Amino acid sequence: MTQQAGERRDEIARAWQTVRTHLRESAGARLFDQWLKPMALIDSAEADVVRLSLPSPFMTNWVRSHYAERLFQEFRAQVPTVRQVSIETLRAAPEPVVLAASASVATAPAAVRAPAPALDPRLTFDRFVVDTSNRVAFNAARALAEPGAPRFSPLFLHSGTGQGKTHLMHAIGHAYLAAVPEAAVICMSAERFMFEFVQALRARDTFSFKARLRAADLLLIDDLQFIAGKDSTQEEFFHTINEIMAAGKRIVITADRCPQALDGVEPRILSRLAGGLVADIKAPEPALRRAILDRRCAELVDLDVPEDVRVLLAGRITTNIRELEGALNRVAAYAQLTGDTIDVDFAVATLGDVLRGSQRRITIDEIQRAVSAHFALKPLELISARRARVVARPRQIAMYLAKRLTTRSLPEIGRKFGGRDHSTVIHAVRRIEELRDSDRDVDGAVRQLMHQLEG
Repeated sequence: MTQQAGERRDEIARAWQTVRTHLRESAGARLFDQWLKPMALIDSAEADVVRLSLPSPFMTNWVRSHYAERLFQEFRAQVPTVRQVSIETLRAAPEPVVLAASASVATAPAAVRAPAPALDPRLTFDRFVVDTSNRVAFNAARALAEPGAPRFSPLFLHSGTGQGKTHLMHAIGHAYLAAVPEAAVICMSAERFMFEFVQALRARDTFSFKARLRAADLLLIDDLQFIAGKDSTQEEFFHTINEIMAAGKRIVITADRCPQALDGVEPRILSRLAGGLVADIKAPEPALRRAILDRRCAELVDLDVPEDVRVLLAGRITTNIRELEGALNRVAAYAQLTGDTIDVDFAVATLGDVLRGSQRRITIDEIQRAVSAHFALKPLELISARRARVVARPRQIAMYLAKRLTTRSLPEIGRKFGGRDHSTVIHAVRRIEELRDSDRDVDGAVRQLMHQLEG
């Protein structure tokens, strides 16, 4: 080893100790000990590349998702010559996510022109689980990823946090590059767009910034809501999408709400977005949550997640797919690290804070008030003896929701609906289950009420 190489290694090692201290202070002892403390610094053959390793793929994926950018910035602050930070799994063949000086993730095929898009290799169409809550968005994403003249552009995807819009955006990038390897694809968050634009203004080099983005064949912008109120950024964003659309190229934009609800975003931008295809992704239904868990469990190596644990996770983490997958990854990582068998007790002990935070106790009284308001009835009518269809059907829906969303027994539910027998509740639940498959109005009412109550 040359003296220069030895000095460089010592410099990186000292920087790593400082970075670890900063991470411990900012993340807190619990999170640091759980996810960041196991990281180890390993030798790199390249002087400007830092390599970090973790003991399992689950921990590697978590740190990549949550701390890759932070690690890169921390190392750059200590050693300005650092160009890349690679986060790898120690026991497997490394699949590093590399952050270059542009803080992008270099995972695109080698044939793609620089700069490489920050596409997550896990977020592909093959790994996206489809059901009625996201089918329109999924089909629209597949259509936009097809080569040839785009049928529409831009595509605007919106949903709550962690429900799959970013997954679809990255999947479009992967599929389009597979079909058109020479395409110029740029993927960034709206926050990153704003940061790079401001940096270009300060460096008096906006030309390069504009030229790079407007040369994109496919531009992917995540979380548009973050440019709300930023006038100069919105001005540049408007001209960028105008140029790309005028050239007949593709744009995908995501946000946490529909265009009309994006307060602080200029009307001319909203008009452009609404002129393309707008698709929403609804909160995941129980069947989708379970299907996602089953798919992810099938990908686990040498780990068995029993049926009752899957039921626990799908039943308790109801509104956010990212949290659901994160909970599964956490259970799997802990099992790998401790050697314990995964069962309900192990899952509860591992996910105590997650399960408590995700659990909101819904009461039958809440359900009755929501159903009454939805169908313009008085709450007393749901517990009355009236059998008219205008009352009987909402009553059955309310009983169905009480069975689905509360832990009350059938006799308890019956008593809350005017002292009815448990067999009446069973009949109501079965009837609504049947109607949800055949009656769009009933299914729509149930979906809306579940979303309202669980939200």
